[in-house]
Amino acid sequence: MWLLEQQSPAGSWGEGPAPYRLLPTLAVTEALLSTLRNGTAAAVSPQRLAAAADTGLTALRDLCSTGGWPDTAAIEILVPDLVLLINEHLNQSEVAAQHRLGPWARGQRLPQPCGFQAALPERIAERCRAAGGVPLKLHHTFEGIARHLRRMVPSVPGGLLGSSPAATAAWLATGTDSGREQAVTALTAVADRYDGLFPEASPISVFERLWVATALARPGLPTVCVPSIRTWAAEIYDATGVRGAPGLLPDADDTAMAVLVSALAGVPRDPAPLAAFEAGDHYDCYVGEDTGSSTANAHVLQALTAWLSHRPTTGDALQTRRDGTRDWILARQQPDGAWHDKWHTSPYYATERCVTALSGHTGPTTREAVRSAADWVLATQREDGSWGVWDSTAEETAYAVCILLKSTDHAARPDATAALRRAEHILRDASSSSGHHHPALWHDKTLYAPQAMAQAEVTATLELLLTRQL
Repeated sequence: MWLLEQQSPAGSWGEGPAPYRLLPTLAVTEALLSTLRNGTAAAVSPQRLAAAADTGLTALRDLCSTGGWPDTAAIEILVPDLVLLINEHLNQSEVAAQHRLGPWARGQRLPQPCGFQAALPERIAERCRAAGGVPLKLHHTFEGIARHLRRMVPSVPGGLLGSSPAATAAWLATGTDSGREQAVTALTAVADRYDGLFPEASPISVFERLWVATALARPGLPTVCVPSIRTWAAEIYDATGVRGAPGLLPDADDTAMAVLVSALAGVPRDPAPLAAFEAGDHYDCYVGEDTGSSTANAHVLQALTAWLSHRPTTGDALQTRRDGTRDWILARQQPDGAWHDKWHTSPYYATERCVTALSGHTGPTTREAVRSAADWVLATQREDGSWGVWDSTAEETAYAVCILLKSTDHAARPDATAALRRAEHILRDASSSSGHHHPALWHDKTLYAPQAMAQAEVTATLELLLTRQL
């Protein structure tokens, strides 16, 4: 019922512009067709399911020709698999014809969206069969290859596969017995926590605590928080690399943030685990990554800078790595002054991360980059005083305010002061409103919103802004 209520008037599902709606609309439409095909609808009539599926298919027909797809997790695998599965459902006469699915009952089928390869899920599965197992990298998005593996499935020692409810459900559908009870228990616990619904990933306690801690540290860690954050840092730091959540690969982003948080809490830890992610002049977020992340490298730069401030005699090699990472980040600034990244829809997030990392460095090139970013922020403020890539949001306003506060060239400029004054009420309202809901702007398989992280950014930035005004 919840899924039916979330369908837009245009027939699609999901948040954000059209390209972001492709994957969620495919997923929900496939689920509706599967339910109709198997006759498993309970509280909802088949007629209502069919009507929703029909409008979903019509929306997909238009979405498939849109293009400009986001760089979300495994979209190149998940999309073609869902298109194939939807067409398999439609090829069953009892689905399309019996439920009167318009042109779909007369043979119309979904095309593969531009840029996607129908054969890719099977090719990935074949590589897994040849290797004799499913690599950890594919666990989080296992649902994209599950039905192609012919019962060769990864083991789940306990909890969720790849920290993903969807991947775990796909794993359970393979009929495997080992670990089944633990997986069902873990899924039930997630559903209980989220009132019967399932998030993109669970738990995100590592990722969440690190980002919250760095946000709170921006205006200066409150004394009362230090013991807790030191405990977090001790629990999270791993000499072999930090994982964003259980069941995921170690990554440079979380590893760097663990090093940074340790330093901010006054208990610096060696950044040596980052060496595993070195990729020439920058750091891969994951070993073997296809596209580099500006924000992950910004966090690495912050981590290395923080470590060297505590251990300035560590050696020239680490300083060389730090300076090379700084230069790589500088080279990725856009002509308008912004940065972009694959983990977040908003350039305000990526730009704030890069500006914050660069602000600890001197030199005309770095100063010019920060100045250019601040000019871009001033040029894109909305009439109500906020910022946002799609709509006004408190989270993005917090990032924009931080960028202006970091720019020494803008410290005394009247236009920057006026912009900050106009933004203050946005941050105040979000901080004072209990249960303020931040929209989904972060990338996983689709868009999601880590509420605690966004709220920490708003709270910390408001404190910074008020301190500046004293």
